[in-house]
Amino acid sequence: MALWLISLRTKDPSFIDAWWALGVVVLAWSTYAQITTPSPHALVLVTLSTAWGLRLGLYLLWRWRKHGADRRYAALAENAREKHGLGFAAFSLRWVFLPQMLLQFVVALPVMLGQIPHMATLGALAWTGAALGLFGISYEAIADAQLTRFKADPANAGRVMDRGLWRFSRHPNYFGELCAWWGVYLVAAETGLGAWSLPGPLLLTFLLTRVSGAPTTEPHLRQTRPGYEAYRARTSAFIPWRPLASRARD
Repeated sequence: MALWLISLRTKDPSFIDAWWALGVVVLAWSTYAQITTPSPHALVLVTLSTAWGLRLGLYLLWRWRKHGADRRYAALAENAREKHGLGFAAFSLRWVFLPQMLLQFVVALPVMLGQIPHMATLGALAWTGAALGLFGISYEAIADAQLTRFKADPANAGRVMDRGLWRFSRHPNYFGELCAWWGVYLVAAETGLGAWSLPGPLLLTFLLTRVSGAPTTEPHLRQTRPGYEAYRARTSAFIPWRPLASRARD
């Protein structure tokens, strides 16, 4: 609600993307602070979520400050005004801040529920999850850094990013995020209670693949990048794989 009030002054709710990640850190540490004797699983979960949330949240906050309002929220605001007669205050509350509050809580369930039971040691499932989580955080960070560097070069204006990790996947940042959160879930699941947090990674997977991830970025890129159709045809959507042209030559 505090962030919603801020958006009324800025007339731009785009900064909510940064809080999507930073808010998970708050939820993780709020849970951790209420545990009398934190378990190794709690330590791993709060460490992974903090690394993921601070890295992504600060990056998105920097991107918002540098590039301004996100076109997706501008389009949503216009649609809410024209089709539903909603002013900015009603739109930002009902379409942005309240839904994301609920979605964030569900996605963060593994971080919260997995901390509650006390187990003396990490088992194979938790170690596997920790490794997958670290891989995902690193992979997403590398993908974001490569894209930022690509966009910063004026010579790349209007071109398709098909280098580095982006050569093998059209959305390597989303792939890394999914790996990070499925890894977090594996750590939580080993505690028993944390296994009930499965709606978290399932919801995130649905959002990135069907709602707010690829479905909102690809139509725009297909309209604004002349070479994107060819890139789309030869490149895997999420899971990194050799481009089709490379496989054909082999």
